[in-house]
Amino acid sequence: MIRIPLTDLGAAEYRGFTGGLYPSGQNLRPATYEKTGVAIGATVQPVNGDGKASTSGRIVMLSIGMSNASREFLQFTRLADTDARRNPNLVMIDAARNGAAATDIALPFGDYWKHVDSQLQRCDVSAAQVQVVWLKAALAHEPHGFPEKARLLQRALRSIVGILSTKFPQLKLVYVSSRIYGGYSETDLSSEPIAYESGFAVKWLIEERINNPNHDRSMPWVSWGPYLWADGLTPRSDGLIWERSDFEQDGVHPSAQGVLKVATILLEFFQNEITARRWFFSPTV
Repeated sequence: MIRIPLTDLGAAEYRGFTGGLYPSGQNLRPATYEKTGVAIGATVQPVNGDGKASTSGRIVMLSIGMSNASREFLQFTRLADTDARRNPNLVMIDAARNGAAATDIALPFGDYWKHVDSQLQRCDVSAAQVQVVWLKAALAHEPHGFPEKARLLQRALRSIVGILSTKFPQLKLVYVSSRIYGGYSETDLSSEPIAYESGFAVKWLIEERINNPNHDRSMPWVSWGPYLWADGLTPRSDGLIWERSDFEQDGVHPSAQGVLKVATILLEFFQNEITARRWFFSPTV
């Protein structure tokens, strides 16, 4: 079956489900939902360890997810550090972890969250200073097909967002990405069509929030981070491809070249994301 990137699929269907990043096959957020995100993003500000506004405080952005997310986010922070416009109060911390499946992260008292706590302690920041999260998580070896496996991932992501809102009382924004291409995988860990179909889990998670804006106001605003999937050497409409050299020997983990590609996409995303404008850049920009 032909797999078309969600961003190019639009209102057409994949196995009975429409494409697009957002409802009705659209790649742009509904205006009301975006307006909410912009307003929430404008409230992100430096805070002290108790979560109180402070000009000398910090804005903590965390990565949450598996090994690929960790490698990509670390390179993203290196690139962001070269941008003179970056907010000096912004502290980006990699809390993703090797081998962490979405179902493991979805356990509120599991080992993964001990790892997150240790990363915060290592950087001398508190849970009250965490206001932004980039979430990229995936299932491990699950036997279900589509849409069952995507629905399972959707539920895990929903649980993870709930845990995040409990652990980090000042959390405002969660940006979610799905997997990169899995067609070079030498295992069943991130093969196709699993990698492609994980995009639907993120799409459905966000649609839940869009369709139920008043369901739980204590939860953070959730939206897409960059959508990273392309069908190997077949260019997306924006030209993105994934070459074999973008991956390590196992075909699952990105090589240095692939990590840089994702990190560059991440940087361009946050440099242009309207809901990040007030906190990603220095207030003087």
